[in-house]
Amino acid sequence: MSMWILVILVALLLFWGVGAYNRLIRLRSAALQAFGALDAHWQRWLTLLAEYAQARAGQTEADAPASAATEAASDTHAALGAAAAQFGASLAVARARPLDGGAAAALAAAAQVLDTAWHGMIHDAARASEGVAPPALAPWIHQREQLAVHSGEARRLFNEAVTVYNRAIVQFPANVLAWLFGMKQGSAL
Repeated sequence: MSMWILVILVALLLFWGVGAYNRLIRLRSAALQAFGALDAHWQRWLTLLAEYAQARAGQTEADAPASAATEAASDTHAALGAAAAQFGASLAVARARPLDGGAAAALAAAAQVLDTAWHGMIHDAARASEGVAPPALAPWIHQREQLAVHSGEARRLFNEAVTVYNRAIVQFPANVLAWLFGMKQGSAL
């Protein structure tokens, strides 16, 4: 009789372990999928920046000789290009390891630098045009605002998915399985 009880307990423990492991994997996958959506929005942002740089390069060649304002704008655009390159590199690293703390921190910092460079470029353009952003910049600003809304929502969903995964991974007894299988907490952005 006690042998049957032992077999039943082992079977229950095994079924619980498989279920708990599957839950952790499902939550981790949900966080990775949420990062995929965020990645798609941020890729669109990089594409928009590349299109803007290309349009600006064509416009600059047709413009008159360089002035002090043109040189300042050129410096601002160079800073924007450098920030976009840094962001692209950080995004590539984070794409390989979306839940890694270091990759998430570098990506969040690069996103902040890029956002600051973008707003600095708009500010400089407005200052050079008597306080109002030039009309040629309006479509780019509008597209960026649209992307910011969508990427902000995707970022929120990713952070929520990471939070749910992190809560599950530290709960006893699932934390034992997480430790056994080398699962680590993810980092939000």
